Amino acid sequence: QPGVPPEEAGAAVAAESSTGTWTTVWTDGLTSLDRYKGRCYGIEPVPGEESQFIAYVAYPLDLFEEGSVTNMFTSIVGNVFGFKALR
Repeated sequence: QPGVPPEEAGAAVAAESSTGTWTTVWTDGLTSLDRYKGRCYGIEPVPGEESQFIAYVAYPLDLFEEGSVTNMFTSIVGNVFGFKALR
């Protein structure tokens, strides 16, 4: 969105596609959410596009079922494409 710094947008994508949509429950005190957070580790401008950026996000493997490409794809793409804060 206009006016949102690229670093803030990248961090928002990382949160939204990992732990940002989780509901807070009493068991949150038993697990460190930092262990499961996605992290934006790089931002690059899109060549030839003004105010367009590519965010590089890393996710902990513990977020995904072992060997399930479908689980990984729907977890990341489903959340990011549904994220209304970015265009």
